[in-house]
Amino acid sequence: LLFDPKQDLVAYFCLEFGFHESLPLYSGGLGILAGDHCKAASDLGLPFVAVGLLYRQGYFTQTIDGHGSQIAHYVPTQFQDLPITPAVDSEGREVHVHLDLPGRSVEIKVWRVQAGRISLHLLDTDLPSNSEEDRAITYQLYGGDNDTRIQQEMVLGIGGARALRALNISPTVWHINEGHAAFMILERCRDLHATGLEFDAALELAAANTVFTTHTPVPAGHDVFDHELVRRYFKEKVGALGITLERFLELGSSPGNQGGFNMTALALRGSRYHNGVSEIHGRIASRMEGYCWPQVPHTENPMGHITNGVHVPTFLALQWSSLFDMQFSAQWRNQLLNHEYWQCIDEIADHNFWSVRQLLKSELLSSVQRRAVQRYRRNGCSEAQIENLTRLLSPDNTDTLLLGFARRFATYKRATLLFQDTERLARLLNNPDRPIAMIFAGKAHPRDLPGQQLIHTIHEYSLQPEFEGRIVLLEGYDLALARKLVTGVDVWINTPEHPLEASGTSGEKAGINGVLNLSVLDGWWAEGFNGENGWGITPHDPHLDLELRNREEGRELMDILEREVVPLYFNRDGHGFSEGWIERSKASMKSLIPQYNSQRMVMDYVMKYYGPANLQFQSLSAEAGKPANTLAEWKKRIGNTWPKVTIRRLDESRSFILAGDTLPIEVAVQLGELTPEDVVVECLLGNENERGEFVTHSHYPLHARGTSDQGEALFHIDLAPTLPGLQHYQIRVYPYHPLLSHPFETGCMVWL
Repeated sequence: LLFDPKQDLVAYFCLEFGFHESLPLYSGGLGILAGDHCKAASDLGLPFVAVGLLYRQGYFTQTIDGHGSQIAHYVPTQFQDLPITPAVDSEGREVHVHLDLPGRSVEIKVWRVQAGRISLHLLDTDLPSNSEEDRAITYQLYGGDNDTRIQQEMVLGIGGARALRALNISPTVWHINEGHAAFMILERCRDLHATGLEFDAALELAAANTVFTTHTPVPAGHDVFDHELVRRYFKEKVGALGITLERFLELGSSPGNQGGFNMTALALRGSRYHNGVSEIHGRIASRMEGYCWPQVPHTENPMGHITNGVHVPTFLALQWSSLFDMQFSAQWRNQLLNHEYWQCIDEIADHNFWSVRQLLKSELLSSVQRRAVQRYRRNGCSEAQIENLTRLLSPDNTDTLLLGFARRFATYKRATLLFQDTERLARLLNNPDRPIAMIFAGKAHPRDLPGQQLIHTIHEYSLQPEFEGRIVLLEGYDLALARKLVTGVDVWINTPEHPLEASGTSGEKAGINGVLNLSVLDGWWAEGFNGENGWGITPHDPHLDLELRNREEGRELMDILEREVVPLYFNRDGHGFSEGWIERSKASMKSLIPQYNSQRMVMDYVMKYYGPANLQFQSLSAEAGKPANTLAEWKKRIGNTWPKVTIRRLDESRSFILAGDTLPIEVAVQLGELTPEDVVVECLLGNENERGEFVTHSHYPLHARGTSDQGEALFHIDLAPTLPGLQHYQIRVYPYHPLLSHPFETGCMVWL
């Protein structure tokens, strides 16, 4: 077994966790994803612990005033009401650890949350022994300045590793969910260095069983700290690592951030298993982070992907669960990874299916009406205004087509794409025979002024006569409201700038409830859309002018709404419902439930990353880390010698060969201090695609056969192509060692 549940353990570090709205440790998608990951690990019985921060105020609570301005409220959490207890050691003593910051030591208390079968350990600096400044480190999620942020990330990464050690918890795999926790790598290296390993060997050993997931292609989502700030916090710590401050700063270096320490770069250099969160995002991340493997084509570097999933028991409406229990028995809960099983959705009678959808919509309308009335009254609207603004929100108005858009208000998510042609939108929404309402909800970061302007813009549209009561802007977006929205609307709209939507799991939550996605083909939806389970907006070339892209994609969005969505929904055929709509709605559930659930996601991590990482650590840690030291020394030799490596062709190139013939290829490689055993020389055989790009279909290794008069290593192959027709080939040399986690992790490669 690559991963033995009886012996192995995953430690999962994240700055936020969204288990439930009663535990306000999250801001948005990253936190909800982390909570779902933990829940799925519990469901699967995976040995798993999570580490985060205990925020006294958490993320902000949102209200929107009468001018459409977002107001952020920070409300202290009543911890006596939360399901948390102090973490204790084997002798029943509360666990406290310490972190040295410039000029003082900060005490950290460890708390514990039991979530199913897994434990979440939360770190808290709000202790009487700390100064007021240090007590505030863990007050707010994403609050404060860069000083606060680096302190939080040191508490999470360094303090978190120390907390697990104090609890006698020994993970065999360490998972960094986003770069915030990357300082954990340094703490592990410090531990290993203290056992006698040189830093480079310690880094190889720590990286061997570290998995890193990056969640955003947007540069603002990657923390970069100024070198001066990093020097202040780490100049006294590098001695314990056995390296210079300059070497330490190199670990966080990245192009475009000169003078900055990039936490994503540290996470990449301190891990050997890396992934984006959808197929598209994996490709984008392999380009963005390709500086770690500069000579390797981005299509082959070690950055992979695992597409996010959502926790079905959390986000599947109770009404669906009850119907499934009656129709399929409780067995359905054990079939979340069985694609064939979910064809059973077709067995649900259309009228029963429709009645559940209508009940969920009625519950959503009731909740939306209550929230909207509360906001309008607080902002001084008259009762007549309120009645007009909420006239479509009666729980009895279930024939209204409800469109939903709810997510973080960031400019790249294009919340206002629907308003590219306001006259056309007004005509669509004001057809008395086809009532339609659009619900918006979401928060913008308190320092994101363009994001807050989006909220203001939608507020202004909602008050225009042609949109009154048909455009509804809700405040206070949280998990409770999200669960209502993703189960109760009819269509879920997502309009990000391609390719900036890393995954976008809100659409998965909607789709498993029979809500139809109408979204740009980015993130998970580019994989999930099959032509029958919703609608896809074709993204335009990201290199085109953004205004042009917005206009064209906005037009396509309106075309789909006008020509496909609205006619299909209101084509009732005398049944009281649209059979075609229910067919698509069922197709959504059938395709999404078994593929985009978090159990599938976690099992992908187990098979692709946790298991191999565990095995790799075992290999490098044998004999007190001797293999790790061997690998580190070999990499050092590669790094010193590789700039001098060259390759040249010795045979005469031929333009064609006849069927059955072979093509002899002989090359000479100047290896310097390296030996033929240190490298792989190979011929890649392939074709050109329609864009003129080389696409490999076969790899053929060349074999060493002595040395040239100039001391070059000679390599030869008699290439025998197996496919007829025009073929293209390329020849390359790269360093290789059997202890590598990935054949190209050195980032070194020379092409002929």
